[in-house]
Amino acid sequence: MSLQMITVGNNMALIQPGFSLMNFDGQIFFFGQKGWPKRSCPTGVFHFDVKHNHLKLKPALFSKDSCYLPPLRYPATCIFKSSLESEKHQYIIHGGKTPNNELSDKVYVMSVVCKNNKKVTFRCTEKDLVGDVPEGRYGHSIDVVYSRGKSMGVLFGGRSYMPSAQRTTEKWNSVADCMPHIFLVDFEFGCSTSYILPELQDGLSFHVSIARNDTIYLLGGHSLANNIRPANLYRIRVDLPLGSPAVNCTVLPGGISVSSAILTQTSSDEFVIVGGYQLENQKRMVCNIISFKDNKIEIHEMETPDWTPDIKHSKIWFGSNMGNGTVFLGIPGDNKQALSEAFYFYTLKCAEDDVNEDQKTFTNSQTSTEDPGDSTPFEDSEEFCFSAEANSFDGDDEFDTYNEDDEEDESETGYWITCCPTCDMDINTWVPFYSTELNKPAMIYCSHGDGHWVHAQCMDLAERTLIHLSEGSNKYYCNEHVEIARALQTPKRVLPLKKPPLKSLHKKGSGKIITPAKKSFLRRLFD
Repeated sequence: MSLQMITVGNNMALIQPGFSLMNFDGQIFFFGQKGWPKRSCPTGVFHFDVKHNHLKLKPALFSKDSCYLPPLRYPATCIFKSSLESEKHQYIIHGGKTPNNELSDKVYVMSVVCKNNKKVTFRCTEKDLVGDVPEGRYGHSIDVVYSRGKSMGVLFGGRSYMPSAQRTTEKWNSVADCMPHIFLVDFEFGCSTSYILPELQDGLSFHVSIARNDTIYLLGGHSLANNIRPANLYRIRVDLPLGSPAVNCTVLPGGISVSSAILTQTSSDEFVIVGGYQLENQKRMVCNIISFKDNKIEIHEMETPDWTPDIKHSKIWFGSNMGNGTVFLGIPGDNKQALSEAFYFYTLKCAEDDVNEDQKTFTNSQTSTEDPGDSTPFEDSEEFCFSAEANSFDGDDEFDTYNEDDEEDESETGYWITCCPTCDMDINTWVPFYSTELNKPAMIYCSHGDGHWVHAQCMDLAERTLIHLSEGSNKYYCNEHVEIARALQTPKRVLPLKKPPLKSLHKKGSGKIITPAKKSFLRRLFD
C-alpha cells in the first residue's frame, strides 16, 4: 500500500466533507461541493484531474436539456447499467443534503451524451417515483441488482430529520435513524416498493454495501438509536421473476464493527476497506480485505498503511474512492499555523502495480464525516457510507485527460442550459445582449426552493437592474417563481391614519376661516 500527499492547484475550498466521486470511462468527476455553485461553474460538477500528485478541478459541461442538479452532500450513488454485459453506464443519485441543510428525496440520473475534444458533456434528468417513495435522507446506500435479465435498485438505511410534529426550535436539526426497510426501485418505470424483513430490526447508516449479481452484502454501520456499531454482516438476495419480486435476508457471521469506511475494488473478487471509525472518538486505522470465493464472503485484516503523523493525530478524516484500488483521503489542517491549509489531501493506493487493465474499476462511494464547522468531530451525524458494484469492471481504463488548451472554453460551462420554458439560448446563434457579456450569456441565481440559475436575458432584466442585483445581497426570484415568493411574504404592518376632527381646523384667534367648499374638500380628502 502506497500513501502519497496531493497538492491542489485551484478550488481547494470546494473539497470538504460530503463530496462524491463518479467515474465515466476512466475520468473521475467531483460532485457535492459545500455551498451553492458560483458563476465560474454553475453546474457544481468538476473533472477531478490528478497528475503527478497534483489535483486540478475543471468545470464540467451539461447539455441544454439537463435538469438542475443541486450540490448534494452525503447522497447515495451507484452505477446503473441496462444489463451486466452493457458497456455504457449511468449514475443514480438519491438523497443527500442541500446547502440549506434540507434533505433531498429526489432521484437524479447522470449520463454522458457527448465527448468532444476530450471534454465530457453530461445530461442530468430527474426521475419521479410512485408507490412507497423513500423519504429524504443521507448516510444510506443504493445499489443495483440483476436477476433473470432484469435490474432493480435497492435502497437501505440512512438518517432523516425527525417528523415535523416532533421537531422543536431547539431540536430542529435533530436526526433519527430511518426505518430498516428495504426499498426496491424500478428505474425504468419509476415504481418503488418497501419490504420489511425480520432480520433487520434496527436502523443503520454509514454502512458498507457491495452488490454482486442478485445479491447485496451490508457490512457494519452505526445505529443512532442504540449508539453502537454492531459487527453486522447481512446478505440481501433479490429474485426478479415475472410476478412480484422476492426479497430475503440472511445474517452471516464474520462481520466487523466499522462505520464511515471507504471501499475500493482491487480485482473482480476482492475489495479493500479503508478508514472509518470503530468508536465514537476513535478512528479505525486498520484495513481489511473482502474476498468472494465460491459465493462465500471472507473478511481478513491486511497490512496497515504507513500513516503519517498528521493522519494518526487528526480527529477526523474523510475521503472517497477514486477507482483502480485508489482512495482519496483528507484531514483537517493545523489551525494553529497562520498559513496552514484548511485540509491536507492524500491518495492511498491499495492495488498492486501489476494489476491488469481489465481488472481496474471504480466503486461508487460517498464521503466521510460532516463539515467540522457544523458539528463536533465525533458526532454520529458525521458518519458516511460507501457502496460498490462488484460487476462494474469496464475493461477499459484509458484515462483521457485535458490538455492545457481545454482551459480556454471553460468559461462556457453550464451557461447553455434551458433555464425556463421560453429559453432559446443556443451556443451556435447567441450574440451578446448586455455590455458586460463577452463570450457567454449573463446568468442570475433564483432563490426559490433549492435554487436554480436562469439567463438574465430570458428574464427580461434591464442592464441597470442586473448590475444592481449583482452588487447587492437581495434575493432574486425568476419570472416563474416571483409570484410564489410574493405570496409567501408577510405584509408590512400599516398604522391606521389618524383623522383630525374638522372643528380643530378652525381655532379661535387663528384668523383663518374655512369656507363650506374647503370643508367639503377636506372631508373628501380625509375620508
